[in-house]
This record gives sequence, C-alpha cells and structure tokens, in this order.
Amino acid sequence: MSYSAEISRLNPTALIFLLDESGSMVEPFGAQPDKRKADGVADAINRLLQNLVLKCAKADGIRDFFHVGMVSYGSRVQSAFRGPLSDETLVPVSKLAGNPLRVETRSRMVDDRAGGLVERKVKFPVWFEAHPAGKTPMCEALGQAGKVLQAFLAKHPGCYPPLVINITDGHPTDGDPRESAKELRALTSEDGPVLLFNAHVSEKHDRPVAFPEDESGLPDDFARLLFRMSSTLPPKLVEAARSDGFSVGPHSRGFVFNADLVAVIRFLDIGTRVAQSAH
Repeated sequence: MSYSAEISRLNPTALIFLLDESGSMVEPFGAQPDKRKADGVADAINRLLQNLVLKCAKADGIRDFFHVGMVSYGSRVQSAFRGPLSDETLVPVSKLAGNPLRVETRSRMVDDRAGGLVERKVKFPVWFEAHPAGKTPMCEALGQAGKVLQAFLAKHPGCYPPLVINITDGHPTDGDPRESAKELRALTSEDGPVLLFNAHVSEKHDRPVAFPEDESGLPDDFARLLFRMSSTLPPKLVEAARSDGFSVGPHSRGFVFNADLVAVIRFLDIGTRVAQSAH
C-alpha cells in the first residue's frame, strides 16, 4: 500500500492515543525517579498535541488536517478528554485547540544568545491529565479505537491511513491483545491499512530500543508481544526516523521500549510528521 495520500482539510486523517491509566503507572518514569510514569506520559501527550496544533496553524486559523482522539484504559475504558471535550472521543484539531482543560504557566530554560541559559515562563495547554488506577484492559481499548476508526473511515475513505499510538507499561488483564491489534490493523482506507504503534514505558534501566527490525534484542515477553502487535513503518516514516538519527531498516516496526520522556516525544513526532507537508 502506498501511504501517499495528501493530508488536507478536505481529506484529513485521524490520530488516536490509547493511554494506559492502570495502577502501575504510578511507578517512577524511567530515569526520572521523581516523576510518575503517568505524569511523564501526560507531559509528552500534551506537548505533542500542542505541537500538532502549531503544525496545523496557518494565517487563516487552525486547519483541520487531523482528527484527534484519546482513549484511556484503567479502571474503565473511556474518552481521555476532560472539561469541554469530555463527551468526545475524536475531535477536529481546531476544536482541540480551542478547548484545553486548562493552560498552565511553566518554566523553561532557553538560549540567551550569549552562550548561556535563561529561565522563561511559557504557557502550556493541558488536554490530558492522568488518574492511574485499576487494571489494564488493553483489548477493550484497542476494540474501542477500532469502532471510532470504522466510523471515521466511512466518512473519509481516501484518507492517509489513521495512526493509533498505544502507550503502556504493563501486561493486558483482559486477554491476549494480538487479535484485537490484528483487527485494528486490518482496517483500511483506500491508501493503506491503519497503523498501530506501541510505546512501552518502563521503570527499568535496560537499554532503550527504538524501531527494531526483529525481537531478538528485546528484554522480555511483554516487549516482544508489543513488537508483534506493531505495524511495520511505511517508507516515508522510515525516512523521517532516519533523519532524526534512528537506526532503522525496511522491516522496522513502530515500537519503542524503555523510552524516557524525550524519546517518547520524538517517537510521537515521527508518527505525525506527515502533517508538515500538508497544505
């Protein structure tokens, strides 16, 4: 399949995040023991959404190149939007831009153009905040994403294939997710099958792995399971990953293991970089 359809306002694509909110997400996030995994992922998602809004911002306003969805799974499977979007599962990016849960003021160190760094206050929109509790009903979450995308594909049959990004730290508690993942990847637009990427966030200090071509270097059965569930990167995303310095090949899959906060953001950005060519 080509994965070459133009992303435009008349032919948008969809991006859905599946966010593990199980009780184990309260554990430390990788090499940042002062941050919970749940909070590290929330920061990454909110930064990604902010970047996505900026990519879609043109002189005439926010262009709806994307419809964005968030599904959380923990105590139950539900839309991860809160506040004004709490009844929504998939929204155009312009609606996302206008309805954050809140806007925080945060400190960031920036270049002072004199060889040093200076602290600057920045506005940080928050669309997702984590409330980890319960088990890990991943199969149900994958099925929910499939239902949402079936409706989207019926309206936009010629779209660039939608992307689903599952971010998790633990074993599913509602069965083997491989069949649910297979059914999700079997959904297609006229341009190709839906893409499923998986990011395994871990408290371990094992060597990070990004976009492997096989499972030989993965440390445990769960990492291998997620690898098998993940889509092979289309050629254009292979090029994007290479431009970011990742070692990838024609059989690389959309999977990362033991990702720190920065790696998660880079992983997500590669998955949405197609927006840069949209107009």
